[in-house]
Amino acid sequence: MAVERVDMGGYTLIENAPLLTRNTLRVNARAKLLAEVRDASKLPELLDFPALRTGQLLVLGEGSNILLTGDIDGTVLAMETRGVHVEQDGEIARIAVAAGERWDDFVRWTLGQGFAGLENLILIPGTVGAAPIQNIGAYGTEVAEFIESVEAWDRIERRVVTLDRTACAFAYRDSLFKHEPDRFIVTAVRFALPRQHALRMDYAGIREELERIGVSNPAPFHVAEAVVHLRTRKLPDPAVIGNAGSFFKNPIVDAAQGETLKRAFPELVAWPGKDTRWKLSAAWLIETAGFKGMRKGDAGISNRHALVLVNHGKASGQELWAFAQHVIEGVHARFGVQLEPEPMVIGPR
Repeated sequence: MAVERVDMGGYTLIENAPLLTRNTLRVNARAKLLAEVRDASKLPELLDFPALRTGQLLVLGEGSNILLTGDIDGTVLAMETRGVHVEQDGEIARIAVAAGERWDDFVRWTLGQGFAGLENLILIPGTVGAAPIQNIGAYGTEVAEFIESVEAWDRIERRVVTLDRTACAFAYRDSLFKHEPDRFIVTAVRFALPRQHALRMDYAGIREELERIGVSNPAPFHVAEAVVHLRTRKLPDPAVIGNAGSFFKNPIVDAAQGETLKRAFPELVAWPGKDTRWKLSAAWLIETAGFKGMRKGDAGISNRHALVLVNHGKASGQELWAFAQHVIEGVHARFGVQLEPEPMVIGPR
């Protein structure tokens, strides 16, 4: 099928656009229209097109947190804006970052500037604009802690709005933006990053990795280095095999269910919370249920990490979702625990 491109100044429109290289699970889907936005001020003009006013609109970053189960019979909007603006306020830097900046590039930049806080979130794929939507987290840190506000285009009020941390309603892998996906288009994120911050090293082997690389007095960049080593060893590279990182959320259960499971399965990996609820390790549940390394056709679970759904070659989105459902059903049958996908599943189920 022919692909038509039209440069509109500030954004480019592409008809019948292939999305294979725009999602890290490497699903071979297409979009009826793709809009690549380089200038956020052009959003009102772009969104006034009749096809965008009434049709489906999917905002896409690097596609590292989605599973496409079919073609998009509407518009995919890719924010490709760039820019980082810093305001120093004593020991706190307030940094406004355009939505299209790559997350990992930004984290590495903050470390190079001597800012702390984001070191545990290094090597997470995606864009800055996607970070607050998912409230990305890793190795004991969530991005919400360091977000001061989010700037977005409000499609209902048709204006730019600034939402502070409270208004963003951040929760575990959740936010206002996930609950109102058709309303807000994130255009920039404002961070408040300190120069001094207590390092988080008690999660998933960070201290052991620091010891392994010979660091006894760690700084933020040392913690980042340890996390890079851990992630590289444990998680498959999307450039090598299609995946969207952790596909399943760690389930939250009440204390009674957590204690019952712990009695039945003493090796259960779980973290009792402050509010009497327990967070269970989805990776442990999946591996114990026998799914780590399993595959059906080109869809499967990584043999390196049980949380990671992988595309070994040409699995369709429907095939990947069917395999994920197989895992969810198997874990529920074994443990009575319902797993949920972490990425957004877009299309028919």
